[in-house]
Amino acid sequence: MKDKKSKKKLPLYIQIGELLHREIAAGHWLAGERLPVEAELAVKLGVAVGTLRKSLSKLEADGLLERRQGSGTYVKRAPGGQAIYQFFHLELLEGGGAPSADSLSVEQNNDIKVIEQLKLSPDTSSLWCIKRLRYLNRELVAAEQIWFNHKHASQLKLEDLHESLYLHYRENYSFWISRVEDEIDCAPAPDWVSKELGVEPGKIMPRVQRRGWSNEDNIEEYSLTWFNPDKCRYFARWR
Repeated sequence: MKDKKSKKKLPLYIQIGELLHREIAAGHWLAGERLPVEAELAVKLGVAVGTLRKSLSKLEADGLLERRQGSGTYVKRAPGGQAIYQFFHLELLEGGGAPSADSLSVEQNNDIKVIEQLKLSPDTSSLWCIKRLRYLNRELVAAEQIWFNHKHASQLKLEDLHESLYLHYRENYSFWISRVEDEIDCAPAPDWVSKELGVEPGKIMPRVQRRGWSNEDNIEEYSLTWFNPDKCRYFARWR
């Protein structure tokens, strides 16, 4: 089932909040440190001050920031895994970057190797397969293919999909992704990836193989992400 790109985007204030969450997680601002004044930060992020304030209010409600009257906004604590993109481990070469995504297609694809990865029965299982493009600060950096069990949705269209699939799972299905396992290797890019990323056909590229477990500890998602090392890098940080 193919169509135009999905348009179900995150609101701008949520996107900015996600970016700030990732910047804090990356250590650009530490617990107890004051953020730049709102007018300066809004200019840096290219948004209206009102939008920024809405983002800061959301992060304050989440317990990440603290506003002190007459003094400014301070980092209250390090992120604890509440961000929509908490498992998104690509960042720009210089660090950070606001994530976003476009879903290109959704179709049934009963890849036997993926069915095995998801520990499903080859005889009775059917899969949804989604192809997407990933951006950082609106710059295309990666292409990915994602599979999950058809049983969660008998019908699925591009316009049904949220920009964040993990948010889509949480809001529409009976599970959410609580942990992931990533395996990094290099592999030839499929034709569709080469075309979308503008690289030569069959180019060897870094690839992330991911398995995602639900809150009930079932493997619910398998994905392959090819990323352009000239534009971004894979990172993981522990605190």
